[in-house]
Amino acid sequence: MSTTQWRYLVVEVKTTMLGSFRLEQLQEELDKHGRLGWELVNMVHATPTVSSPTLLFKRPA
Repeated sequence: MSTTQWRYLVVEVKTTMLGSFRLEQLQEELDKHGRLGWELVNMVHATPTVSSPTLLFKRPA
């Protein structure tokens, strides 16, 4: 059994009024958090309650 404790981070990528976003902006967010040691574990997009991409990261505590 693993004893690793995790920290989690939720980042919302800003969208335009029409709900679109730039791929470069998404790449910048991924690169920025990756340099800080965060690992992307999921991305939620286009649900009835979430209009902009939401990135879910984790890293050891």
